[in-house]
Amino acid sequence: MGLNDLSHLLAVLFALLVATKVFGVLAQRLGQPSVVGELLAGVFLGKSLLGILDPADPVIHDLAQLGVIVLLFEIGLHTDVRSLFKAGPAAMVVAIVGVVIPFGLGYGVCIALGLAAIPAVVTGAALTATSIGISARTLSDLGQLRTTEGQIVLGAAVLDDIIGLVILSVVAGLVSGRAVSVGGVALTSAIAVGFIVVALVLGNLFVPPFFRFVDRVEASGTLGIAALAFAFLMAALAAMAGSATIIGAFAAGLVLHNTPQRSRIDSATTSLGHFFVPIFFAVVGAAVELGTLANLHALAIGGALVGVGIAGKVIAGFGPFWFKGRKLLIGVAMIPRGEVGLIFAQMGLATASLTSELYSAIALMVLVTTFVTPPFLALMVRSEQHHADISERPGDGGIDDLVAGAAQHRD
Repeated sequence: MGLNDLSHLLAVLFALLVATKVFGVLAQRLGQPSVVGELLAGVFLGKSLLGILDPADPVIHDLAQLGVIVLLFEIGLHTDVRSLFKAGPAAMVVAIVGVVIPFGLGYGVCIALGLAAIPAVVTGAALTATSIGISARTLSDLGQLRTTEGQIVLGAAVLDDIIGLVILSVVAGLVSGRAVSVGGVALTSAIAVGFIVVALVLGNLFVPPFFRFVDRVEASGTLGIAALAFAFLMAALAAMAGSATIIGAFAAGLVLHNTPQRSRIDSATTSLGHFFVPIFFAVVGAAVELGTLANLHALAIGGALVGVGIAGKVIAGFGPFWFKGRKLLIGVAMIPRGEVGLIFAQMGLATASLTSELYSAIALMVLVTTFVTPPFLALMVRSEQHHADISERPGDGGIDDLVAGAAQHRD
C-alpha cells in the first residue's frame, strides 16, 4: 500500500467513524437503536450519495468482516449456553419455518412473474437467512437480547446461518451446472453443527485453565489480547473447516462466557468493537444503490419480495405454538436479511443467473427488511413498557384498586 493509498484509507476511516457516530447518536435521540444510524451513515457515504465509502474495496471489506467477527464474539460472551439450549426447540422451529416459507414464497413470486427456475431459486435463497448481526445488535440495544424471546431469536439466527451455508452450497452448485448430492449437503450441515459442538466440548476442558494462567500474568492488556486471539483463531478454524467465520467467533464467545475473567474480557473487546462494528454496519448500508430503485419493474419485483420476506419471517415467529411469550417480537426480529441476502444476490449476479434488474430487486428487499426492523422493534418494546407502566401505576381505577379499596374500608 502506497502513501496515497494509505492517506485515502485514513480519510475514508475518518469519514466513516464520524458519520456512524453522528448518525448513531441522532438515531438514539429519536428513540431508535444506534444501528439504524450506522446503516444510514453507510447509505450516506456510499456511491448512491457522497461516493466516499466503497464496500467492494478489499481493505474496507476485510475491516467490515473483522467487525462482524468482533460483534459475534461479543454476542457469544453474553450468551448462556444453557439458556440457548433451553430455547433450542422453539429456535429450531422458528429457523426451519423461517427458511422454508420465505424460500417458497420468493420462488413462487418469481415464477408467477415469469422468471426462469434458476433465478427464482437464487432469489428464494436470498430470502432465507436472517442477518444475525443486525438482529442481535438491535435486541442488545433495546435490552432484549437476554430475554427468552431474545435467546430464541439468537438461536434461530445461528441455525439460519447453518442452513444458509447448506443452501449456499446447493445454489452455488446449481448455478455452476454441477450436480448437487445428498452427501455434499449432509457434509456441509455436519461441519457447521459439529464445529460448534466440538468447540464447546474441547473449549470448556482446555480454555479455562489457559485463561487462569493468562490472568496471573501481570501485564496490561494481556487478558483482552488473549481473548481476541482466541476469537480470531476460532473464526479462522471455522473457515478452514468449511463453515463460516462468524460461527467460529460466536463459539469462542460461548466458551468464554462462564470464565471468571468474562467481565474484563468483555470490557476489552467492547473498546475494540466501538471501532470495527460500526464499519460493518456502514458497509452493509453502503452496498445499497438507491439509483436502482428508479427501474419500475425492479421496484415491482422488489416490492413483492419485501412483502413475502417480511410475512415469511413474522409467520416463523408463531411457529413454536407451545411458546406463550411475545411471538410477534420474535418474528419481527427475524426479518432483516442484511449482508446475508446480498451475498446470495452477488453470487447470482457474478454467475449471470441474475440480471441487474433482479439484483436490484433483491437489494431493495435487503434494504427495506434491514431498515424497518430496528425502528419497528423499538416501537414494540416501548409500547410494551408503556403499557406495563400504566398497569403498575396506582390509582388508575382498575379492578385491583377497587379490591384494595374495599379491603382497606373493611379494616
